Amino acid sequence: MEDYIYQTLLPLLEAKNYREIKRIVCYFNPIDLVEAFEELPENYVPIIFRLLNKDLAADTFIEMDTDMQERLIHELTDSELKEVVEELFMDDATDLVEEMPAMIVNRILRQADNETRDIINELLQYPEGSAGSIMTTEFVNLNPRMTAADAIKRIRRTGVDKETIDTCYVTDYHRHLIGVVSIRAVILADDDDLIVDFMEKNIISVKTLEDQEDVARMFERYHFTSMPVVDAENRLVGIVTVDDAMDVLTEETTEDIAKMAAIVPSYKPYLKESTYTLWRNRIPWLMVLMVSATFTGMIINRYEDALAVHVVLTAFIPMLMDTAGNAGSQSSSTIIRGLSLEEIAFADFFKIIWKEIKVGFFAGVTMGVLTFLKLVLLDKLAVAVALTVALTLIATVVSAKIGGSVLPLLANYLRMDPAVVSGPLITTVVDAFSLIIYFRFATAFMGI
Repeated sequence: MEDYIYQTLLPLLEAKNYREIKRIVCYFNPIDLVEAFEELPENYVPIIFRLLNKDLAADTFIEMDTDMQERLIHELTDSELKEVVEELFMDDATDLVEEMPAMIVNRILRQADNETRDIINELLQYPEGSAGSIMTTEFVNLNPRMTAADAIKRIRRTGVDKETIDTCYVTDYHRHLIGVVSIRAVILADDDDLIVDFMEKNIISVKTLEDQEDVARMFERYHFTSMPVVDAENRLVGIVTVDDAMDVLTEETTEDIAKMAAIVPSYKPYLKESTYTLWRNRIPWLMVLMVSATFTGMIINRYEDALAVHVVLTAFIPMLMDTAGNAGSQSSSTIIRGLSLEEIAFADFFKIIWKEIKVGFFAGVTMGVLTFLKLVLLDKLAVAVALTVALTLIATVVSAKIGGSVLPLLANYLRMDPAVVSGPLITTVVDAFSLIIYFRFATAFMGI
């Protein structure tokens, strides 16, 4: 779609046929427009943006990345920027203020009215990563003594400025959350039915300081489109919408993948990240892993004389270490996923370990038997060498499975991010264990 938009707009821009551009852009989706903007020359973006109607302009602006937003703000006049800011929902406006440089933030806030500035400043007070930091204050609240007809009138009168009207929240005179009602229930009710008689009283809500990832998981669990956020006294202060929850899950997944790969998380697209930033994000863990790898070097040095006599043993070290790392990563990835989805907990520790031991044993035996047969029948190696490698494979895979499950569970129990230990720490630990096991078996069967 973005290619079609690009191919449609570029000739019209070159011909300066702005009337035709204005006519056709209203049919495009904001996301597709932004992707087309990325392909167009930068000087054309402000021209098209000015031709969008207010609602489409605001929706398109929010879909832009920070760099494009910053470039566009520099091109907009104060009055144009004011129109954009007025159309933004409070959570989007707050995100914008958080991400922009100080000079642009000052300019944005100058274009906002006093009420908007107060709300933005209030939302900025919540800790980063909390439900309060991602919520919006724009929701429809109803009085429990309203009739369905009165509720519809209120929704029509106030809903145009709200982020969602699918779900309405019932509050008392002190703003305490006492019920939830869907727009469907309101429309299907008789005109004189009271809200209090058909509202849902079993309310699922979150506190302002609750972790944003936990909130996002609740959307996945309960299939909500919005979630009420209450303060310590159960007063409704905002809502989190499903689009924000999806953004949180995307960020958290990106962060976990980066940590599992021993990289400092980055939230920009790869091609837009500078070489310096990529170097800075990767070098800390590379240094840590380099230093930790000296432990495996120390183990090999200890058996250096034996390896000089039995050179054939050296050939299997990379295979054994790689297999151990792969086996550990499999277990850690599975355990981290289970912890994230709350399918397992630390209370299941012994059940998990026992299951991983069994999986590791069967996987190790399968690989060990095949390796033994290959080394004896095809490679014509001595039985002692083949037996050493095969038994090491079995023991290594079992120990790697145990390590790959224990470390994330312990990290989660200690309130650490399991993803942090999954990649770098597990690799270092299982590599060292695989070498120790290998040389122990070699000592037993080959007398080194």
